[in-house]
Amino acid sequence: MVQARDVKQFQFYPGISTAIMTVMSSVESSPDHRRRQELGAFLRSRRERLSPADLGLAPGARRRTPGLRREEVAMAAGVGTTWYTWLEQGRDVRPSSEVLNALSRALRLDAAEKRHLLILAGRPEPGHRAIAVEKVEAPLLHMLDSLSMQPAYVTGRRWDVLAWNAAAVAIFGDYGLLKGDERNIIHMVFTNPQHRRLLVDWEELARVVLASFRAESAKYTGDPDFERLIALTMRSSPEFRAWWPERDVLRRLSGVKHVRHPVAGTMTFEHMSFSIDDGSDMRLVVYTPLAQENTVAKLADLMEARAGEKRSA
Repeated sequence: MVQARDVKQFQFYPGISTAIMTVMSSVESSPDHRRRQELGAFLRSRRERLSPADLGLAPGARRRTPGLRREEVAMAAGVGTTWYTWLEQGRDVRPSSEVLNALSRALRLDAAEKRHLLILAGRPEPGHRAIAVEKVEAPLLHMLDSLSMQPAYVTGRRWDVLAWNAAAVAIFGDYGLLKGDERNIIHMVFTNPQHRRLLVDWEELARVVLASFRAESAKYTGDPDFERLIALTMRSSPEFRAWWPERDVLRRLSGVKHVRHPVAGTMTFEHMSFSIDDGSDMRLVVYTPLAQENTVAKLADLMEARAGEKRSA
């Protein structure tokens, strides 16, 4: 691979230098390059969170940087320091599954972090961005409509909301009024003021959403659609801008969400995410109203009010 230092010897040959720089720019913008860069940054972020005591090492001399040194991680994983340094620098080295497992143990990664590491390293092979337009088939649309007392929606690989039912509109608002990136879960949680006001425990939930999104989107690192969404949210949300570089990852498919509805007041839902087994990375997310805060009755009232409005119209 051409390195920046190699360009210097051609600085007096503008045509050659320009050609080399064009090749370098193309390589550095490729998904593989972006994935290697993200892999190195993720390793570095986990290394900086540990202390020598976590590995049973003496503190040693005063440290200029937080966390473990690269040589300490390399020693704990049984790999060469230079090779591990290259890995953090995003160079084109191909760690085996055994080495990645050793690094996971050395860095004390949990299950979600280990899965994230393996995906970024290409083991298993990262999925490719879908070419076809994501489409919600009729049977799934019928299922959404049948969930009359359970707000539900379908998300795509990038967490865009692709389809939803009437109960979801009653609780979260009309997704049909949102266009493009606005109809994306990450964008709504971090940049939509109305949606943010709905969420009682916003910061706690937003951190979970962000960590789950990073874990799910690892296979699409470098994808232009994902890069655009992340750049847009970085510009629009100071919290996203501060938390995204922390590289937290989490796999959470269920939980409880507390909603502060503008009409019904506080409501509590249990939510669950189901993978749609068609290779598309689409998910069905269903919210079940709980007895807390009289949520079931409040949802029934909201749905009756919507039905009345439709009859009047």
